[in-house]
Amino acid sequence: MSIEVIKPGLLSSLQDAGRRGFASLGVGRAGAMDQPAWRLANALVGNADGEAALEITLAGPLLRFLQDAVIAVTGGIIEARVEDQPLPPWTSCFLPAGAVLRLGGVHHGCRSYLAVRGGFDCAPVLGSRSADLHARIGPLDGRAIQAGDVLTIGERAAVPWFHSGKQVRALRWGLDPQPWLDYAQAPLALMRGHHYAALDDASQQALFSRPFLISKDSNRTGSRLDGAPLGLRQPLELLSEATLPGTLQLPPSGQPILLQADAPVTGGYPRIGQLAAVDLPRLAQRRPGDAVYFRETGMDEACQRQREREESLRSLLQRTEQRLLSTSPAA
Repeated sequence: MSIEVIKPGLLSSLQDAGRRGFASLGVGRAGAMDQPAWRLANALVGNADGEAALEITLAGPLLRFLQDAVIAVTGGIIEARVEDQPLPPWTSCFLPAGAVLRLGGVHHGCRSYLAVRGGFDCAPVLGSRSADLHARIGPLDGRAIQAGDVLTIGERAAVPWFHSGKQVRALRWGLDPQPWLDYAQAPLALMRGHHYAALDDASQQALFSRPFLISKDSNRTGSRLDGAPLGLRQPLELLSEATLPGTLQLPPSGQPILLQADAPVTGGYPRIGQLAAVDLPRLAQRRPGDAVYFRETGMDEACQRQREREESLRSLLQRTEQRLLSTSPAA
């Protein structure tokens, strides 16, 4: 079973949980930037939790399904249709062989996730099927999809909640995106970094009181933040030190860079903050021009919020699996 890429969209790449544990070798994580949305997309098609999905940025691709398929689209709310029939987001949908899926613009948020039952069948690299667009490793030689690509889908048993046939169908129920999308764009929780004290007094105050805007030059490596430049008390001469997604760096321009999923494993800029991991998906859904405010947090609060989010997510994943198995086949 396979999918033909007719048009690639703005930036779409295969992503899973990422390749963790290889920073000592200079290999970054990559992986889905909005991990809850990626996991829920897989749940809605009955996949195992770790299958790769297609991460879509701002504007989606045009795809021809060469065999029957069951799909789900989560994350940012995106226009999806087969011919003149719109497809609802955040639910399970059946596409017959030959269907052409048009994924348009992301209306709310920045990134959407397309999961297909069976997952994308590509060889893992260092235990992951994620494309690292910075290091160029992973499926498709670590690049985004292009017109003419054929994406192979893994084999899975037929689903009990759809009959096969010639018509596009969707379940009558789906998941509520409200708890997983940052509609209010609330402040992001930031811990003080190793070099926070090197900021001058005005910059320390500005970091937690003034807005920044996501720059158009942002990407999967980092979100560049435009705003009043931040300054240091005096210049620093630094050796490269460890970084990870969520590290807030301050280059000489004074415009901070908040590292994302394709972050390098080391960096030589001052590390003035570290975003709480629980807010990384919220950052991933901020698009160019969106505002970012920071509020100060500590390690205890950041870990507690992460535990609570994971408990809620696991509970929803279990309920979704149970409800799919008990759903009568759609006509």
